[in-house]
Formats: sequence, structure tokens, C-alpha cells
Amino acid sequence: MTALALPRHQRARGTGRITTHLRDGRTRLSTLFQEGCAKIRLPHTHDAGLQAVLINTAGGLTGGDEVNWQVDAAPGSRLVLTTQACERVYRSLGDDATVRTRIEVGAGAHLDWLPQETILFEGARLNRGLEVDLAPDASFFAIEAILLGREAMGEAARGARLVDNWRIRRNGRLLHAEATRLGGADLERDGISLLAGANAFATLLHVGADAERRLDRIRPLLCGQSSASVIGERLVIRAMAPSGLALRRIITPIIAHLSGAGALPRLWHL
Repeated sequence: MTALALPRHQRARGTGRITTHLRDGRTRLSTLFQEGCAKIRLPHTHDAGLQAVLINTAGGLTGGDEVNWQVDAAPGSRLVLTTQACERVYRSLGDDATVRTRIEVGAGAHLDWLPQETILFEGARLNRGLEVDLAPDASFFAIEAILLGREAMGEAARGARLVDNWRIRRNGRLLHAEATRLGGADLERDGISLLAGANAFATLLHVGADAERRLDRIRPLLCGQSSASVIGERLVIRAMAPSGLALRRIITPIIAHLSGAGALPRLWHL
């Protein structure tokens, strides 16, 4: 007698890739590749930079889904990457949803990595990685924000799991590394030195020679449970809040000041 095979669930797979070049002082599209659930759209803007909107047409992520993004910003170019909406990570049957992002920024170029918030539902499992290689004189700004559960339903997603690894390199040399691991332990969620009961949190990172000056400019914007520090060319901002809306009120003015365009992407406006 042969054992019955377990049902194989349908899973989302997606790969998106974009590269740029500089022509007549404007950032232009060189390569656009999209496969599976990963789509990229290029809205019209009135500045010399290029904006790309990353879309997961699966409508969210669940266990076993895999999405890969690859970006190459040419020397001297300006590129903003954002998402169409908040990414939702649903309950998993056991496997992690996996998202990998690989970014290269050429000499003298600037790239903004500005995805909207990720919402972890109860039972979600997300394993995410961000790899960035910066050429000499390149600058970079990134944000990742996490919302724990659906606020309107009173969900705190205590059973959600998150692994998030960042590796930022300058000319091949490791410049910034951090690893976030979130489980459901009371100490993690309620400890005063960790989330302290917050249901929303974000990390913002600016890498550039002007990090100290940028800190002076955004210091008046720090409010609530937020703080900032500078080490070398890295400006790191951490923020926590009881809700997603409260977190947005903290981070959106900071994003507008630190982004290369000097404004929020249009899709960030409520």
C-alpha cells in the first residue's frame, strides 16, 4: 500500500528586474523584466529621476511564496522604488514567505528604497533579505516598516514570525548589517528595551557623506517613540508606535526630508 501524497498547494512566484542609464541629464529605463506575480510600473514624474512601482499581483504573501527584486541604478542616476500598496503576509501552513531584494547603485547615483508598510497577519511567516552594493560617491535611503496585525480587528498577530536581514556594502566592503528576528515571545513584544507593546515599528537608513547634516535637519521631526544616530556615513532612525497610522505620522515627514526627490512618492499619500 502506498501512502497518499499530501496535497501540493499553489504558491506565488515572481521575479522583477530593472536597470537604468543616464541620458541628457535624465534617468532612463534600460531593462525591464517581470515574471510571475512580480510586476513593475513606471509612473510619469516631472523631475529628472525615475520612479518604479513594484507590484505583487498575488494580492499578498503566504507560506511558500517567493518574490525576487533586482535593481541596478546607473552611475549618476536617480531612482525611487516604492510599492503600489502595503504588502500583506497571511497565515502560513508552515513554510516561510520569502522576499529577496538585490540593489546596485552606481558611482554618484542615488536610490530611494521606499516600500509601503508590511502587514503581518496572525500566523504569518516572513523571511526577507535586502542586499545593497554602493559604488564610491553613491548614496542610498531605505525604509522598512512593519505592522503587527489588523488594527481595525484588534489583532496583535502574536503568532507572526519575521526574519529580516540587511547587508549594505560600499565598493564591496560591508558598511551596515542588521538582523531582525521577531517571534511571539512576551519579552520581545512587551519588553521595555524591545517593542514595549508597540504594534508598529520602522527602520530608516540613510547612507551618504552628508549623514551628520541630515541628522541636524530631521532632529526637529523626531517625535513619539523615535530616535536617530549617526556613525560615519550612516544615519539610522528607529520608530515605534501603537498603530500603523501613528507610525505614519512619525515617519512620513522624515521620508520627505531624506528622500532624493525631497517628497513622498505619490502612492504613499492616504
